[in-house]
Amino acid sequence: MSYELRHVFASLPQMERGVTKVISGDPKGNNFLYTNGKCVIIRNIHNPSIADIYTEHTHTVTVAKYAPSGFYIASGDASGKLRIWDTTQKEHLLKYEYTPISGKVKDIAWTEDSKRIAVVGDGREKFGSVFLWDTGSSVGSVSGHSKLINSVDIRHKRPYRMVTGGDDCTGCFSEGPPFKFKFTIRNHNRFVNYVRFSPDGSHFATAGADGKIFIYEGVNGDLVSCLGGEVAHKGGIYAISWSPDSSQLISASGDKTVKLWDVGVGTAVTTFPMGTEVADQQLGCLWQNNHLLSISLSGYINYLDKNNPDRPIRTIKGHSKSIQCVTVHRSDGRPYIYTASHDGHINYWDAETGENDCFSGKGHSNQVSKMVVNDANEVVTCSMDDTARYTNIKKHEYSATDVVKMDFQPKSISTAEGLTLVICIGQVVLLKDKRKVFALENLGYEPEVGVLNPTGDTAAVGGTDGTIRLYSVQGNTLKDEGKAIQVKGAITDMAYSNDGAYLAVIDDKKVATVFSVADGYSLKNEYYGHHAKPVTLAWSPDNEHFATGGMDMMVYIWTVCDPDKRIKLPDCHKLHHVSGLSWIDANNLVTTSHDASIKQWTIAY
Repeated sequence: MSYELRHVFASLPQMERGVTKVISGDPKGNNFLYTNGKCVIIRNIHNPSIADIYTEHTHTVTVAKYAPSGFYIASGDASGKLRIWDTTQKEHLLKYEYTPISGKVKDIAWTEDSKRIAVVGDGREKFGSVFLWDTGSSVGSVSGHSKLINSVDIRHKRPYRMVTGGDDCTGCFSEGPPFKFKFTIRNHNRFVNYVRFSPDGSHFATAGADGKIFIYEGVNGDLVSCLGGEVAHKGGIYAISWSPDSSQLISASGDKTVKLWDVGVGTAVTTFPMGTEVADQQLGCLWQNNHLLSISLSGYINYLDKNNPDRPIRTIKGHSKSIQCVTVHRSDGRPYIYTASHDGHINYWDAETGENDCFSGKGHSNQVSKMVVNDANEVVTCSMDDTARYTNIKKHEYSATDVVKMDFQPKSISTAEGLTLVICIGQVVLLKDKRKVFALENLGYEPEVGVLNPTGDTAAVGGTDGTIRLYSVQGNTLKDEGKAIQVKGAITDMAYSNDGAYLAVIDDKKVATVFSVADGYSLKNEYYGHHAKPVTLAWSPDNEHFATGGMDMMVYIWTVCDPDKRIKLPDCHKLHHVSGLSWIDANNLVTTSHDASIKQWTIAY
């Protein structure tokens, strides 16, 4: 019995309004990287569904940069810690760790020989540091600023030059090594958000919240021009990126556009309008070989098309917030994964290719707690916005009418034979034809999760008191016939097997229990292994195995008839517990987590 990681569908960058997102590429031009939470995400630029996630930071990672050699990545976090780690091996072994500043790291720059690093950001004593990568010993100072530094870059040719830009509305030019402050640049009248040298070192550019981009001479720092005359953009500029031949650059702005500039002439060659919503503000960009990338406030990564600026070649979508639940459904013979996140966003993924999109229209306004697919090819969801929704899978569009308002916040949802069972706080509700037909109230216990058996004639409701109450479904009502079964602790999740033969239950005492339905819900087996509370459960289509995921970050795959025959997937998502499980087929399991990524595992019995 073995397992293997088959696919990683990575999260989008985590964005913050008005804050630059640094996106950087590798020297060979194959990958780009960005951060989300405590993760650094490395993605293939040609096929973004190929991804790798680095998870060794203990604080939120703010920026990551490849060394020019391509062998190492330096990543900095909100505590001021910098980790330098290996890119060539799967384990990403740590090479060095430093704490160059005492606050959030905002930007990192390497010299072209991969031997010196400049780190800038927030701090108490100083806002930046420049040092040797292998010893940490200083090679000069980052000085001249009175407030936090947003951006830094080092000329990739000798003689080395370093430029910084900060919240004090100035840039600083330094010569070195050892780097020494030379003079202050005072052309911007608002925050300087981004500074970058051209690849050939002949010029550098500064971009600010005042919508201006200035070009300077690379060796002596003399002002050459101001792109676009008075202002380059109508909104603040958050990022710039030079073309490989140093003749052009792109700029990303809060005015919801990206512009492509001819630096020699000083004019915009192309303007890419990115939308009209607040979420379309552009906070990051990267020019990598022939690829022009920008990042929207929504977290979407846009591949820009110079020949057709009105429409990106492709837009990478996904989740940037924690995924709460998952389900799998086959459509036209292909498996699709449906995921829902903390912000109410629902995405669907081609399980083979990773191609994905989100439902259009206005959907849930808060966390989606549970989702299932019913017989009518609808995704049925319940959310903390106190609604249950039915969304047609073929249309991929939220319906304004197929919404049922609940009296209390729903926690769990289940469907069978045209019925929907919704478990709310203190209430059990039965829906038929998308309307409430029956509700159980004044229960005397707190229901946590409920499931309908596949034939739709029994509703099992699990409570925080460790009791599962079995209600028979009679027409449009639920009838309590006094049948109940006990487990060890408060129930966290449960599910009927696809053939209805078994009911599996997990509880907060770290036990999984399976009951045999045909034998009057007699105990089949108990399964022990989790070190912390299991929270999610899913049956394999073969009805002989089921998977459980817990707060211990582990997933176990259990064999129904033999509790000792199990497969353990340790550290599935490393930083966070598994929030959802679903099976594509008997040998392929999908896991989701609060790291906003989706993983597929191949299981061999």
